[in-house]
Order: sequence, then C-alpha cells, then structure tokens
Amino acid sequence: MSGAAGCQGGGGGDDDDRGPRWRRPWKLLALGLLSASSVLAAAPGAGAMSKEEKRQLGNQVLEMFDHAYRNYMEHAYPADELMPLTCRGRVRGQEPSRGDVDDALGKFSLTLIDTLDTLVVLNKTKEFEEAVKKVIKDVNLDNDIVVSVFETNIRVLGGLLGGHSVAIMLKEKGEYMQWYNDELLHMAKELGYKLLPAFNTTSGLPYPRVNLKFGIRHPEARTGTETDTCTACAGTLILEFAALSRFTGTSIFEEYARKALDFIWEKRQRSSNLVGVTINIHTGDWVRKDSGVGAGIDSYYEYLLKAYVLLGDDSFLERFNTHYNAIMRYISQPPLLLDVHIHKPMLNARTWMDSLLAFFPGLQVLKGDIRPAIETHEMLYQVIKKHNFLPEAFTTDFRVHWAQHPLRPEFAESTYFLYKATGDPYYLEVGKTLIENLNKYARVPCGFAAMKDVRTGSHEDRMDSFFLAEMFKYLYLLFADKEDMIFDIEDYIFTTEAHLLPLWLSTTNQTIAKKNTTTEYTELDDSNFDWTCPNTQILFPNDPMFAESIREPLKNVVDKSCPRGISRVEESLGSGPKPPLRARDFMASNPEHLEILKKMGVSLIHLKDGRVQLVQHAVQAASSLDAEDGLRFMQEMIELSSQQQKEQQLPPRAVQIVSHPFFGRVVLTAGPAQFGMDLSKHKAGTRGFVATIKPYNGCSEITNPEAVKEKIALMQRGHCMFAEKARNIQKAGAIGGIVIDDNEGSSSDTAPLFQMAGDGKNTDDITIPMLFLFNKEGNIILDAIREYEAVEVLLSDKAKDRDLEMENMDQKLSENDSHRQNSEEATSAFQDVGEVSEEPEEERSDVVDPDSLAPVNADSDSISISNQDSYVPEPDEASAPEPTCTQGDNQPQVQKTETEPNSKVNWDNKVQPMESILADWNEDIEAFEMMEKDEL
Repeated sequence: MSGAAGCQGGGGGDDDDRGPRWRRPWKLLALGLLSASSVLAAAPGAGAMSKEEKRQLGNQVLEMFDHAYRNYMEHAYPADELMPLTCRGRVRGQEPSRGDVDDALGKFSLTLIDTLDTLVVLNKTKEFEEAVKKVIKDVNLDNDIVVSVFETNIRVLGGLLGGHSVAIMLKEKGEYMQWYNDELLHMAKELGYKLLPAFNTTSGLPYPRVNLKFGIRHPEARTGTETDTCTACAGTLILEFAALSRFTGTSIFEEYARKALDFIWEKRQRSSNLVGVTINIHTGDWVRKDSGVGAGIDSYYEYLLKAYVLLGDDSFLERFNTHYNAIMRYISQPPLLLDVHIHKPMLNARTWMDSLLAFFPGLQVLKGDIRPAIETHEMLYQVIKKHNFLPEAFTTDFRVHWAQHPLRPEFAESTYFLYKATGDPYYLEVGKTLIENLNKYARVPCGFAAMKDVRTGSHEDRMDSFFLAEMFKYLYLLFADKEDMIFDIEDYIFTTEAHLLPLWLSTTNQTIAKKNTTTEYTELDDSNFDWTCPNTQILFPNDPMFAESIREPLKNVVDKSCPRGISRVEESLGSGPKPPLRARDFMASNPEHLEILKKMGVSLIHLKDGRVQLVQHAVQAASSLDAEDGLRFMQEMIELSSQQQKEQQLPPRAVQIVSHPFFGRVVLTAGPAQFGMDLSKHKAGTRGFVATIKPYNGCSEITNPEAVKEKIALMQRGHCMFAEKARNIQKAGAIGGIVIDDNEGSSSDTAPLFQMAGDGKNTDDITIPMLFLFNKEGNIILDAIREYEAVEVLLSDKAKDRDLEMENMDQKLSENDSHRQNSEEATSAFQDVGEVSEEPEEERSDVVDPDSLAPVNADSDSISISNQDSYVPEPDEASAPEPTCTQGDNQPQVQKTETEPNSKVNWDNKVQPMESILADWNEDIEAFEMMEKDEL
C-alpha cells in the first residue's frame, strides 16, 4: 500500500491565516507540473482521449465506488471489512484466522475510516458528512485487541487525519460540516497515545504490534515479545505522527517518529547505503539482509521524500537521495527492480519481484527521474495485460510466482502520477484497462472480490479497506479535470494510504528543531538537491512522443522475450573479479564447479539411495566473502527446486457458474485430473447444464442416463477410483464431470489443492474433462440447483469473460417483468453462496488421499538438474503451464522427474538428481528461508 505523493506545484508564496507556503530553500519543489490539458494542447497528434470519454470513465469510477461502498455499509458496517462473496462483515475472531493479515483489523470500522477523504475527493460531500457522524458516534478505539502498529497508523490514524483535513476545508467553504468541532482530530490524538507504548524500546524502533487497551507491558496485553520488525513498519510513521503533532501542538508524536527514522538511517549498510527488510528492534541488527523497493521496505523510502515535502527538513531529502542513488546503482536493472544483498549489492537476492514495487514509478515521478519510471511502469503493464491483474509476485521471466491479487492500488497510483507528469493520453488508456478488468473479473453482486488466482480468475472472499481508500481515488483523479474537483488537490500530499494532509502543516506548530541529526552522509554536491517534481517543459522539449519512445522497446518484453538483467559484476568482467557461481549455471559434472563449491564451504554428500545432498559449513569456506557466495548459492538452489516443482504441477482449474443470475461472476477453484480432456489445450472449455447422477457415488452403471446425457455430471467422492467414475458417466453420455468431496465442511480455505490420479491403468479411453471441488465449493453449485433448478457451468483452465450479452438481456426482461422481485431473489441466492478462498501455494501441505487423489506436490518426485540437452517440456504441455524461456544451449534448466526411490544416479550423467534437504544451517540461512514465507 505504498503511494507516491502528489507533486505539489501550487502555493507559491501566497499567504493565508496559517502562514506562507513554500518560503524556504526547498521551494524548488514548486517547479510543479504543467496541467495535463496544456501538455495535450501542445501535442494534438498524441491521440488524446476526448473530454466526453474522460467524463464517462470518471462517472464509471463513481458508479464502481458506489457499488463497493454501498455494499460495505449495507452488509458489513460496523465490521472492519466486507466479505463480498458471502455478503457479510469480517469481524476478527469470528472468521478463521488469516495470520498477520488480520492484524489490520481492530474492531474500529476500518473500511469506513479508511474511506473518509475518498468521499470528498469523489465529490460525495453529503455521504462524507453522514460517515463522519457515524465514526464519531459508533467507533470505539479502546478495544482489547492486538493490532499492527504500521497498519493502524497508515489506515486508521491516517484516515482520521485525512478526514479531519477535508472536514475543516469544507467547513471553511461554508456549506458543509458547519457543526464539526475537531472530533476526528480528538479521536486521532486518542489513537496516537494508544500507539505510543509500542515505542518503549532502547532503539526507538516500535514493536510491530500493540494492544489498543493494554499497550505492551500489561500482563493482559498478549504482545510485546517480538524482537523484529520490518523497515517499512518502523519507517512509515513520520507523516501521520508529524501531522498529528502539527494539528494538536503536541510534539511527542513527531519526536518518536523522527527517532525511529534516525535509528534506521544510522543502521544502514554504510558501503552500499542500503537497508535490509527486517531489523531487530532492540539491537538494531539486520535480521534479513536483502534489500529492494518492494514489500518490507517500500514506504520507508517514500516517507523520507514526503517528509521533506511536508516538513521542509533538508536532512530527509539528503537521506532519500543517498538511498535513491544506491537503488539506481544496485537494485534497478531496467525495467526490473531486483532485490540484492546489502553487503554484496552486486548479487541479486531473488529471482522474482513482488507487486508492491508498483508504487515506485510514482515515487520516481516525485523525484523527477522520469525515464526509469516509464520503463518499469510499462513492464508492469505488460504483465497485467497477460494476467488481467498484477500477481502478488512474478519471476524475472514474468511467470506467476504468487498468484493472488488482493486488488492492490499501487499500479493505478503510478499510472495517475505518470499521467500528471507527462500528459500522455496513453496512461488514460491504461486506466481504462484497469476499470474494465475490475468490472469484468473482480466485480460480484456484493462488491469487488480479490483474486485468489490470476491464472484461473477464481475469487477470494476479501475486499480490503485500501481498495476504497486508494484505488477509486487514483482512478477518479486520473480522469477528472480541475473543474471537476471541489478543492485543489495540489494543496495536499498523499500518505502511503492515499490520505490527504495539507501542505500548510509545514509552517504550523514547529516544535521540533530542524537540526541535522544524521552523520556520515555520502559526499553530496548540488545535484543532490535537484528539482524533484518534473516540469514537462524541461522533460519533453518539443518532443511530445518522448514517453512513447521509452515505452516502445518494452512492448513485447513479457510475451516475446525473457530479459535477464546483467549484473554489475558481469559488466566489469574485464577488470573485476570473476563472478560467483550461480545455481542456475551449476553442473555437477564440471570439476571447476565442484572446486568452487568446496571453496564456498559447500560439500556434496552421496546418500545410499543414490541421491545427493548439499550442505554448507560457513566455517569451511576459504574466506568470509566465499562463505557469503556459498550462502547465496544455497538459497538460489532452494528457489530453483521450489520453482521447478511448481512448473511441473498441473495448475488449478476453474468452475464458473454462467447461468442466471450469476453470469460468470462466481468462479470456484477446482482440482484437475491426471486423465481426461486437458482443459489447458481447449481454451473454450466445456460448457453445459449440471445434473446429479444416480447412484450419486458414480461407482456403478448410471441409472438416470436420460438426465445426464449432454450435461455435466455431479457426483460424490468415495467408494471407487476417480477414473471409474469418469468412465461410468462418459458411458451415460455426460460431457464432463465434477466430483464433490464427501468430507463435510472441507474447503480450499484449509485444504491443499489436489489433482485426481488415475487408477494405474491406461486412461486414454477417458475423453471428457473431470474436475474436483471441495465440499464447501461443491455446495455452492448444489444450493444454486435447489434455488434455480437449471444451472449452467463452464469448466475451463481459467475463468472467462462474463456473459454480458445474456446479462443485459436478462436485465431488460427483469425490468419489464417484476424487476424488483428478481433482483431480491438474485441477492438472496448469492447470500447463500459459501466463501471460496484458498491459502497461498507456499503455505500448503501435502495430504495423502485414500481415493488416489494425488497432492500437487507429490513426495515421490525428486529434484534433478539438467543442461539444455535434456528434455524440457514444451510450453503447451500440461506439465508446464507457464512458458519457459531459455538463454542458450549452455544454460541449465531445473526440472522435476519421477524416479524410483532407490534408483542409482551417476554424477557424470547429464541429468543429476538432487535432494533439497539441507542440513547444518546457520542463522543467515534461516533468514533466507524466511524470504519464501514472507507475507506481502
């Protein structure tokens, strides 16, 4: 949820009752942006979107917001969040725990508070006034509940301050909020005091969690034992805490936030000027030593630059520019942004990127570094065009690493700021695509549902508060003209949650002495204080196609190429040391490679069954640098092993209800079968009405073939092999089959995704598609049959576009014939639909199934490394759902091959089995293992 601040160009030297704005050496920010209209006027040939189309898209955003907000208020309020698939509120403690994700929930009507200033941005002032009254009347901040300090700060404290900022603005205008007497500010101050106990550490870094009622030290607090926090968690406080101090005149909040920032700066890695992801709050030691601009660090960098904009302290700009230079030197590998090690920044720490880095192009706009912003944004847009949404994580060759998408707003945010900076209508088209995808794939009758898997289009029963706080705000501002706004957005800065803080705070209640408390800066010259908000007259002199010329080489970067960033070490091979051995390059038959492993302290152990185990002992390495290279090699090998396992899995399939009143809006995640029609090779899928067979277990000849013929058969799991069920329904004339789990209450929420195995015989005779649904998902279809009788579904490899033509026709019929009654029936039917969600792949465990239901991660499979001469599945084969790009004949590939447990393998062969069991790990390796388990 990181966000880039708006480029604040207005204000100049005008005075008001709060004092002059921008009267400092740092008024260099006032260069500002030309308005988009002036840029477009200068570039009439740029294919500008018509004003009418912009207005229509803006109205569409308003309608989408109304749909989400209305359903939250009707079905969820006063709960923290809406569960859009089951049309109810998410109350912490009443739903199954989602781990750290639930730390954002504090029983304080989170979504309503997070949405307050969005209502004003979208010109919904009456709704805003009603919402403020509800917050004042209903919200209780004194709950006995443990919450995230970071999330509570950016969402709740930021939401209250943003609401207060626009409330006093409306009151000054004289039409609305005349009754308002700083009630939201009083609540913000109360919450600020409740967060302060978290800062009771010797370092000044806050604990990651705090009990709203009992703080940290109280026996009933149930927190205060943590030792680590993320850099962003401790470094994303200064805007909200300083604003609270400036609004109230109470300096303690700003003091605590500054102390935390000062400590992180002092603990940066001095040779690289980078910071790690996780830090010990007591000792200041880096726990995770990888560094990037995504999850765990992102908004720390953002708040350094924005603290300079809001507070006018030059030291924040110095720190930001020092970090930024390091980012562009080590992490930026255009168009990629790859994590590196803080001690050896020329070595990548990951082979994948997370979606939170999508905020960074927007921050680069504020910095004024436009070219890399355009490049990274275009790369991300190409990924979105391939998957409809940005996956939570994707590899450097643009395959899905984590398939979820919780409707994050960071890409929309960067799109808005790039349009502000360039005036290029291309970014309006990008915004239009985002709107279309949200309506087509995420919209459900009770709001907008997060994507459980972008590959299949399946949904998760989740609509986070930041979706309303940020997504609609940025999309509306993208299409709005200045005359569409009731106030000047340039008078405010956006927090990381897109809450609005007024710029006049920079000259109000300055209780903190602006002294340079940092030491040992890198040597800075005047360029370190270059203008930050880009002026289009400087950026694009007489060349309105400048941005297009940067984007053009990246148009096909996802579909037609697999770029591999060249490390700085590889660029300097002629003069520098030889680059370390990478796991992807390792060949066990190469004596030189074996010697390098020995030098890195990595030994090969030949097990009795012919397998080989890799073990590293750092103390046996030739030097500390070699030990670090070995550490990286082992971590890379783990990632390669994990990656190859995922590549060989059959991916999940989709069961999509396409009949009235669903029209494709309900998508269920289904387990695939190892036999029958391969849906990945039949893009149209199999569509038909469903019918329950007799006998229901499908283990003998079907007795109601007339009901099953040319339909998709529903049957119960158990009593016989899956292949036998498939043969029986195929003989009865069914065109497909869905097996429903007989284990009452089973759900993809809690169980790993399985694929149905054959019966050990030749299954080529089975030609129809077979899919598996857990009990909870299967009951959704059974309930729909009871309600509507005729239910049509689509079996496919991923969800298809909704049937808009049939939906429109149905709507017209409904309008002519009892529209209200049919709408109520559709709503009540959907309320009966169960929640459909699953845990991320990384958190699944394998379960042996008595029905020969094979887990996706089969234990009988072992890891092997082969070179290019070995067989590699083609992209369209079932075993490789995501295309694999190769760099050349000498590039090894990691693949999974089924082997007998006692098979003997010779290391001289080209295909070498390798056991991924690694022993005798030191603390650093344990830290690396955490990277795979991190929640974004």
